[in-house]
Amino acid sequence: MAGEVVVLDGGLATALTMRGHDLSDRLWSARVLLTDPEAIQAVHLDYYRAGAKVATTASYQASIEGFEAAGSDRETALELIRRSVRLADAARRRFRDETPGSDHDGPLLVAGSVGPYGAMLADGSEYRGDYDIDAAALAAFHRPRMEALVEAGADLLALETVPTVREADVLVRLLEELDVRGWLSFSCRDAASTSAGEPIEEAVALGGDPHVIAVGVNCTAPRFVPGLLARAQAVTTGPLIAYPNGGDRWDPTSRGWVSDVDGRFDPAVVAGWTSFGVTWLGGCCGTTPPEIAQLTAQLAGRPRTGPISTVADG
Repeated sequence: MAGEVVVLDGGLATALTMRGHDLSDRLWSARVLLTDPEAIQAVHLDYYRAGAKVATTASYQASIEGFEAAGSDRETALELIRRSVRLADAARRRFRDETPGSDHDGPLLVAGSVGPYGAMLADGSEYRGDYDIDAAALAAFHRPRMEALVEAGADLLALETVPTVREADVLVRLLEELDVRGWLSFSCRDAASTSAGEPIEEAVALGGDPHVIAVGVNCTAPRFVPGLLARAQAVTTGPLIAYPNGGDRWDPTSRGWVSDVDGRFDPAVVAGWTSFGVTWLGGCCGTTPPEIAQLTAQLAGRPRTGPISTVADG
């Protein structure tokens, strides 16, 4: 993988919706871990076929509290979280079987998705960060789900759509506690700030921890990302990650994405973010396997301009 940009997958929930799944309840895509796990595996396989080197598990909105509210007990909830890793790994094994040598230009990875506390609330607060919960309670919420993902064999953890520096700090401390590596990416409300309004420079400073293999932004409007990356690049020399949403706006009332034609996800534009030293690129909500395939094609042959870190060496 050295010398290459790592291509991430795109929106899991988006692809599941396109397959006919209704994700309007509080569990969102995690509901499908219960109702149709084969569909999740199929989506992961689609993204590997599109050129993604990373499958991000269907655990973003999976938590003990969320599953218990839906009628599952604690052990069932933990088993569903572990299942998310096994489904991604099964897709990886199938892709390797049908595409011999698929790891020759870098390992295929499974990233255990760890969404913020606000995702469990299902009120859009992962795009505001305005929930009142202390660090100890945040750690108690995240620790068992992170442990379950690691136990199931995730190669790394995706600490994603984090709206606040406060919660990000808790998540990084848990990486240290569990001695596992992961990336850290923030949801942002403009070209300079996290969703909670903190300077992105303060947020990306957490990327200095040795357990953080890349730091950056995700599920943020594409038009804001260049400004955020420029600010991040000015304060860190470590690997950067960026995977914006499709350009729409999340409406917590309707529990859906509202069309916004200003600044749609453009694979050619996203590929150009390597000029900021970004070495992990992909898409988030609203992006699909065809767009990841286009991004992969755009990146082919582009020189790398920044450092890269992998988890292949353990």
